[in-house]
Amino acid sequence: MALTVNIYYSGTNGNARKFAEEMVSSGTVDSIRAEEGNIRYEYFFPMNDGETVLLIDSWKDQHSIDVHHASPMMKKIIELREKYDLHMKAERYVSDENGVPEADKAFIRE
Repeated sequence: MALTVNIYYSGTNGNARKFAEEMVSSGTVDSIRAEEGNIRYEYFFPMNDGETVLLIDSWKDQHSIDVHHASPMMKKIIELREKYDLHMKAERYVSDENGVPEADKAFIRE
């Protein structure tokens, strides 16, 4: 059962994007992606909101997230959030072990 957390980072003056850029340039993103249990860690930029960045953060299970939250990388992430004065909204999803239903596959072009 994979868990995905969508985190919306919002700020002013482009700070959310600067945060994401520093997360990448500092190597923190690569370190997180290399953690045991990480499935996905990617930033996206909403077209209709230049002051928000979406992080899609997926993990194998709750234990993997707990280990990540206890890791030294969390200190770095928290420092950068503070540096850029970001606010957050989070959504949490549990994967459907059955995958995409056959009825929905007709609408997906691969």
